Amino acid sequence: MFDTQKLQTTIESLNKDGRFASEKTFLHHRKITVYDHSVHVAKVSLKIADFLPVTVDEDSLIRGALLHDYFLYHRNESVKTYVLHGYRHPMMAAENAKKDYGINDIEENIIRRHMFPLTPVPPKYREAWIVCIADKYCAALEYLPGSHAGRI
Repeated sequence: MFDTQKLQTTIESLNKDGRFASEKTFLHHRKITVYDHSVHVAKVSLKIADFLPVTVDEDSLIRGALLHDYFLYHRNESVKTYVLHGYRHPMMAAENAKKDYGINDIEENIIRRHMFPLTPVPPKYREAWIVCIADKYCAALEYLPGSHAGRI
């Protein structure tokens, strides 16, 4: 069973030390904020990691999942931003996370590769594969009508 206290402590640290809390102001999937989506992805990533018979760097998994969409802009402000968002936001999120938090190689790979296969280079680490899968699962739930995504 994953450590909910470690997840909560990491969230508190990201809120205190950078701009993570500002994600509460950006809508992402339907009426879900980027912040809520990121927390949902972290929870699902931890559940997947618990299920799989592999060892993961749990700290990097949590931070990478929480920061995977750390792009820090309103994606619906212009048609150009919206259309290119899927391709560009992983790189922007990685640069923002580097600047604000000094991420490690696993965390950077999680952030840069979470949109695979839309972005063509696959994840390198098992933690990045887990977040990639969790992100797609969470996004699908968040788009469902009447969804209560994030309440797992």
